[in-house]
Amino acid sequence: MDIEGRIKLIYDTQTFASGFQKREFVITTKEQYPQDVKFELTKDRVDIIDQYQQGNEIKVHFNIRGNEYNGKYYVNLQAWRIESITNANATNAEPRSTSDDVPLPTEAPEENSMEDDLPF
Repeated sequence: MDIEGRIKLIYDTQTFASGFQKREFVITTKEQYPQDVKFELTKDRVDIIDQYQQGNEIKVHFNIRGNEYNGKYYVNLQAWRIESITNANATNAEPRSTSDDVPLPTEAPEENSMEDDLPF
């Protein structure tokens, strides 16, 4: 899965007694109603956020991880790749197609055509 947003917070790396490392960060999504979403980086991936800072627009690729501990359930969004999104790329990119951009047919279908797309 992936999601785009602006970096709101980047936390310091946490190192546990077992040697396991974890680093969390928060992005604010680019939706009509923006959401603050927390992700975690683990093990050898904790450094991939180092090249970014608060305010950068990024695309986060992540997996959803869920587990149970003492009868409680937890969900983590585990990031595995981060891409920078720049305004320059957005203005040079081709516009995305929308449902309003559907081309009209050039010829009218035959009235008695045996080919019918309807499933009923």
